Amino acid sequence: MRCANPDDLGRYKEAIFFFDKAVEIKFYFYQAWYKRGISLGNLGRYEEAVASYNTALEIKTNYHLAWYKRGISLGNLGRYEEAVASYNKAVEIKPNYHLAWYNRGISLNNLGRHEEAIYSYDKALEFKPDLHEAWCIRGISLNNLGRYEEAIYSYDKALEFKPDLHEAWCIRGISLNNLGRYEEAIYSYDKALEFKPDLHEAWCIRGISLNNLGRYEEAIYSYDKALEFKPDLHEAWYSKACSYALQGNIEKAIENLQTAINLNPNEYREMAKTDSDFDAIREDERFQALIQ
Repeated sequence: MRCANPDDLGRYKEAIFFFDKAVEIKFYFYQAWYKRGISLGNLGRYEEAVASYNTALEIKTNYHLAWYKRGISLGNLGRYEEAVASYNKAVEIKPNYHLAWYNRGISLNNLGRHEEAIYSYDKALEFKPDLHEAWCIRGISLNNLGRYEEAIYSYDKALEFKPDLHEAWCIRGISLNNLGRYEEAIYSYDKALEFKPDLHEAWCIRGISLNNLGRYEEAIYSYDKALEFKPDLHEAWYSKACSYALQGNIEKAIENLQTAINLNPNEYREMAKTDSDFDAIREDERFQALIQ
């Protein structure tokens, strides 16, 4: 019978105590240093976790799991270049370690190195073709490069393996919107909301697609749903102001624009100055007062 490990039970501080005792007795017990790093990482103590993995790797330099976990902690610290270097060591030792390739891609994406990130996701998928997370985030990198059709294919692959992946449905809608395929985008947002009805991001960008189709009342309803779940969502207040302005409803446009500017004055005051959605109310004194 296997004894329970405190770390397995979520008792991370207790686990660290025992790992400390273990390495006090046997300093070169690299597995204890490694598992100590995992417990520290689970507590959000990433700097200490990195130090623990470093000690494990001083003892056993080809320990690919320690290089991998070290990369995760470095990524959580925002030290993405170092994280990539750590994942590189992991896959150098174990080339088919799909999780290291996948997380390497995330760090590269965070660095804005999208082409390299896609290569990394492709390597992860070479070894685990049904890794829906990799298909999904690969789509994000493709979208960031403006390769929307390829992004949609990637999201569709993610959904093939996990049909209820609301994140994939939502960002799939963004790529479709970027292609001007608004009806399809709305369908995609609706699927996301079918699985996660309180996904305020989907309600908000659904409104944008409806607005682009001239369906202003439906767009406003969608923004209101977003605000029901996140009342300080300034993007929804601003977009709702645009829909009201396009309807010629000056009172409501001013009211919602005022709220958006109160929440994010620098961005929306400047944006409203040139946004063609407000052309119909641009000469109104109240609008002029808001953008000064």
